[in-house]
Amino acid sequence: MVFGVKHSLLILLVILSIVKASFALTYTLTDKLGRSVSVEIPVKRAVVVITYELIPALRVWDQVVGVSMWAEKSCDLYRAIVSENPSLRKPLVGAGSNLNIEAILKLAPDIVITWSYNPENVRFLEKREIKTIAIYPDSLTELYQVIRMHGRLFGKPNRAQELIREMEGIFDLIEKRVSGIPDKMKRKAIHIGGKPNRVSCGIGVTDDIINLIGGINPAGKIKKRYADVPIEMIVKWNPDVIFIWGSAGYDTSWIYKNSQWRFIDAVKNRKVFKLPRWSTWSPRLAPISLYMAKRLYPERFKDIEFESLTNRFYKKLFGISYHKVKEYERF
Repeated sequence: MVFGVKHSLLILLVILSIVKASFALTYTLTDKLGRSVSVEIPVKRAVVVITYELIPALRVWDQVVGVSMWAEKSCDLYRAIVSENPSLRKPLVGAGSNLNIEAILKLAPDIVITWSYNPENVRFLEKREIKTIAIYPDSLTELYQVIRMHGRLFGKPNRAQELIREMEGIFDLIEKRVSGIPDKMKRKAIHIGGKPNRVSCGIGVTDDIINLIGGINPAGKIKKRYADVPIEMIVKWNPDVIFIWGSAGYDTSWIYKNSQWRFIDAVKNRKVFKLPRWSTWSPRLAPISLYMAKRLYPERFKDIEFESLTNRFYKKLFGISYHKVKEYERF
C-alpha cells in the first residue's frame, strides 16, 4: 500500500514536470542589429557583457554566470558589491569588443547580452548556437526598453518597472527645476569622450540628458552618436559647460592647461567637469543627470543634497550605499 502511494506520487511529479515544460514561456524580441531572438524565460544562465549594473538592480545574481572584464575593471558598483560579497563574483568573459568565446562556451549560457558595436562577435556566437542579444540604447526611451527587456528575460518585469519609476522621480525633479527657462537663457553644454575633440552628437542618451537638464547641445545638430571635430568648431560653439566622459584618459587639468581651449567660456569660468565612471545604460543615468544639472544650473539646485539623495537611490535600487560604492571609484 505504501509502495502504491509513493509510486503514484512519483508519477504525479513526472506529469507535473511535463506540464510545466510544455508551458515554458518563450520571449521573442528584435535586437539592435534587427535580429529576431527567441529564448525561454525566465533565463537561468546569462552572460551579461554590457549591462552588468542591472544585475544588482534587478536582483538576478543567481541567474548570471558570467560578466565582461569591464565589470571588474571599470564598474565601482560591481566591484563594491562583490568585494562585500565575494560569493557573488562572476567568471570573466573578456571585454565587450573582444569576447573570450571559449570562456563563454564553457559557461553554457542560455543567452549572451552584449552591445551591437561589434557585430562579428554576435555572428561568431550565433554560429556556435549561443543565443545572443545585441543592444545599444540611442535614447532614454530605448534605455527604458532595454531595462524592461531585462525584466522580461529574468522574470522580473515588476522590478524593472520599479527601477524606471525611481529614475523618473529624479528626472521629474530636474525637469521641474529647469522648466520655464527661456531658450535664449539656456546654457550650452557639450560632452567630450575618449579624445577631447570627440563630442557626443544628436543621437544617443547623452544628447537626451543634455536636453532634459535644460541645456543646449551645440553638437546636437550632427546626426551621429559621436563625431571628431576640430578645436576651432568647439571654440565657435563656445559652450558654457564642458562634461568629460568618466572613462576618458585625461582630466579637467588637461583642458585648463591647453592653450587652444583658453578662449572657451567653460574654460575661462572653470566650468569643466569630469563625470563619474558610471554606465549611462543603467538606472544610474538618473543621478548622473542630476550631477550634470547641478553643474549646469547650480543656482536652481543649491538646496539639493546630491550625496544624500543618491545614497537613498543606491540603497533602494542596488542594496548598497552610495558612500560605500564611492570607496571603489577610479577616476
